[in-house]
Amino acid sequence: MTSIPNWLKKRAHLTPDRIALTVNEENITFSMLERLVSKRARQLATLGVQRHDYVGILMKNSIEMVITIHAIHYIGAVAVFFNNRLTEREITWQTNDASVKFTIYDEHTAHLSHNLIAVSIKEIQTLEESDVEIMSEYHLNEVATVMYTSGTTGNPKGVLQTYGNHWWSAIGSVLNIGLQEKDTWLCAVPLFHISGLSILMRSIIYGIRVILHPSFHPEKANEAIINEGVSIVSVVSTMLQQMIDGLGGKNYPSTFRCMLLGGGPAPLSLLQKCQKKEIDVFQTYGMTETASQVVTLAPEYSVSKLGSAGKPLYPVEMRILKDGKACNPFEEGEIVIKGPNVTIGYLNRPDATGEAIRDGWFYTGDIGYVDEEGFLYVLDRRKDLIVSGGENVYPAEVEAILVSHEYVEDAGVIGRKDAKWGQVPVAFVVTSKQISELELIAFCQKQLAKYKIPKEIRFVKNLPRNASKKLLRRKLQEWLDDE
Repeated sequence: MTSIPNWLKKRAHLTPDRIALTVNEENITFSMLERLVSKRARQLATLGVQRHDYVGILMKNSIEMVITIHAIHYIGAVAVFFNNRLTEREITWQTNDASVKFTIYDEHTAHLSHNLIAVSIKEIQTLEESDVEIMSEYHLNEVATVMYTSGTTGNPKGVLQTYGNHWWSAIGSVLNIGLQEKDTWLCAVPLFHISGLSILMRSIIYGIRVILHPSFHPEKANEAIINEGVSIVSVVSTMLQQMIDGLGGKNYPSTFRCMLLGGGPAPLSLLQKCQKKEIDVFQTYGMTETASQVVTLAPEYSVSKLGSAGKPLYPVEMRILKDGKACNPFEEGEIVIKGPNVTIGYLNRPDATGEAIRDGWFYTGDIGYVDEEGFLYVLDRRKDLIVSGGENVYPAEVEAILVSHEYVEDAGVIGRKDAKWGQVPVAFVVTSKQISELELIAFCQKQLAKYKIPKEIRFVKNLPRNASKKLLRRKLQEWLDDE
């Protein structure tokens, strides 16, 4: 199979009257959504969008964002997603890197659009419609979307996600958790993240309803499960914790099927609370490069295999390699993934692509092991990665900003455990002149997204480095642990 019918057109033909989306209590059927998307595609054509163009999306979760994503695909263009929690500097760099034709923004992100070639969604809504050839089918090896992921060194990389990646991600998921006629997926995670976008793709492919929230609020999420028939929710640990705390003495109805948990394993105490309330939690492992989850732990193993991410989904193969050789059970090595949901590479980065993808296998850079039954345990997310509230924070990016301050000579960043966020970044800095912690944090606030800003800055005489001047993060961790 090399192509597939335009999936929204196909879905609108198969089940036109099923509800596709509920936003602010408004129900939109698949046929209504198809009409709105066709109109938006013709408006984008008036702006000059053509097949293979890269079009930026800088929006908050909304029906308009959903329509725009599908409309870009209707023309055969590529949707490039920008995280609206980034600073203007970070977004400007990414738009230039992707050479987007222009970026579409809404009222929530207008303040980030000043340096961009950009057009507001309100302006697009008023445009005349132009004739445009709508894609009748999608080629599975063609790029559908680009999402940026922070690099362990230097600037972030644009991950190329094909139609085939999204299709097989949806198939792998449904073969794991199954599908029921009245399934309803709550999307309270951002659509600019793969966790959010994958829900949108599954909705069209499966023909199920998505309840879309502009952002996450535990009370509203619980209300949607209890009163609106939500059967599946995608969460990270902090979200799940807040939902369970907010539930109090109540329980979810029998219509609720499961929580899909990403962003690292959940604490045992939280899983035990879920068990008491008979809430199934599927722990997962995945990333932007794999178009969402690739390894999932079924709920019946959530306690007996505590800390495990589970086993690879049906279309996925996995190896643990060390020095090019397969590891034995419990032997640590690099997690290597193969499957039709894995990216074809990075935008404009043949070097990074060649390093990550070898002989069809994707080298994740993550360290882990499998037990004797083949359950995966992830030890280190991309070696130095800090996962804060489900967001990835790469120390190198934060260090580069700190060192750009005229008084900072050297900087090292590591993660500190945090009850609310899982981890938060902490910085160790060497300065040439006296500067306060507050001044440095204020400097970071102008350059970095809020979740990347160090929660604490410690001033030291020098940083621990080896003979080749590589920063010894484990020594920084020891300094932190000594307290």
